[in-house]
Amino acid sequence: MSGAEKRTRTATGKVVSNKMDKTITVLVERRVKHPVYGKYITRSSRIHAHDESNECSIGDTVTVAETRPISKSKTWKLLEVVESATQV
Repeated sequence: MSGAEKRTRTATGKVVSNKMDKTITVLVERRVKHPVYGKYITRSSRIHAHDESNECSIGDTVTVAETRPISKSKTWKLLEVVESATQV
């Protein structure tokens, strides 16, 4: 199994908080179908991600990847900033 590479889970979402040092909170939304009624519902998760250089600001769209636990609640790291928020 020397050629097998491990796939890491990635998620794309919006930064809702960057108040912590080297940590961002990312809101990841997904649409799921209701098991009985068939209607599509928006479900969301808040993920704490490691932002080493504090480069993200609120409103940015980012991609994060699952990684080893960095702290009690941080198990994701920032991969890239997909779209920067417009500064007013």
